[in-house]
Amino acid sequence: MKILHTSDWHVGRTIRGRSRAEEHRAALGEITGIAGADGVDLVLVAGDLFDVVAPSPESEQIVFRALLDLAEVAPVVIVAGNHDHPRRLEAVAPLLELGRVRVGAALKRPDEGGVITVDTGSGETARIALVPFVSQRAIVSAGDLMALDPDQHGGKYAGRLAGVIDKLTEDITLDQVNLVVAHLMVAGGTPGGGERSAHTIFDYAVSAQAFDGSLSYVALGHLHRAQRVPAPGPVWYSGSPLQMDFGEAEDRKVVLLVEAEPGLPARVREVPLSEGRRLVRLHGTLEQIAGLRDEVGDAYLRIELEETARVGLADEVRDLFPNVVDVAIAVPEAAKESAPPVRLGRPPHDLFTEYLTQKNTLDERLVALFDELLAESHET
Repeated sequence: MKILHTSDWHVGRTIRGRSRAEEHRAALGEITGIAGADGVDLVLVAGDLFDVVAPSPESEQIVFRALLDLAEVAPVVIVAGNHDHPRRLEAVAPLLELGRVRVGAALKRPDEGGVITVDTGSGETARIALVPFVSQRAIVSAGDLMALDPDQHGGKYAGRLAGVIDKLTEDITLDQVNLVVAHLMVAGGTPGGGERSAHTIFDYAVSAQAFDGSLSYVALGHLHRAQRVPAPGPVWYSGSPLQMDFGEAEDRKVVLLVEAEPGLPARVREVPLSEGRRLVRLHGTLEQIAGLRDEVGDAYLRIELEETARVGLADEVRDLFPNVVDVAIAVPEAAKESAPPVRLGRPPHDLFTEYLTQKNTLDERLVALFDELLAESHET
């Protein structure tokens, strides 16, 4: 059985207010093309299809079109991530199922939809346990917060969720392909920088030992860096298809192609993705970064300048690089390490000048304006 594993699309994500809708269309189209070219039998999408729980109509159009395009290649199974609204997905689930897309929007008992079987048409049937995102609030109650020490909260969450996984996988047999699709944090995973920290706290990580070693494959979502997690069996994050923020600037984006058969651990191959614009950091003087214009192409840029701040500097940078989204002045190491200044009894002019100097943003015109405003405030 050939399986394509993807996750963390985050459709609707912007970068400093700039839409990435066309990048998402291109990346998801590329994933569909890979699925078709490789002749996959099953597609697994492990959560965070959307970037916000109330997505725009454009975002919904992109996601649902991509799911239906993938379903023309093979049956699709999705679970909700922490950025998805489970009830919104549940509402459209009957329509999606008409197009060969099965939805795990909320956690359910095995006999009530928590475990499904999918006939892939390849002669094999996949047994799939669905583990959509479960928040800490759903497990660690207000009473627990008051009664337990902080270091006990994560243990309760991990223990309860491990029990859920155990229940969903207790009836696996070696004569079929046994899969888990889950959106959660597993201990041993490495964040790629783009995950919202509120839900990637390692105290709330589930042990990789929660996954039975006889499972054919565990398809994870939540972390944006593609990686295998140390576990008894093949447990993988597919990562996000686009670099979502500058914390992922060094990440190589892929989809995972998985070959699974009953009774054996799956074999996994990473397929690089080429669509979507790169996120690039530049550091140096204005003259130094100007020499890199031909190298960065259409990438979105974060630029840290080794320059003294002056009026119009950011505009000079934007004239050179129209795709820059962040411009900052590098703080000198000496300023970072210096002792806090003594402020008591010193005039505001000196304090303001010293502040600008420490931030490497001293501009005499700004100091003059400060003095003028200060004088006006005293007159009133």
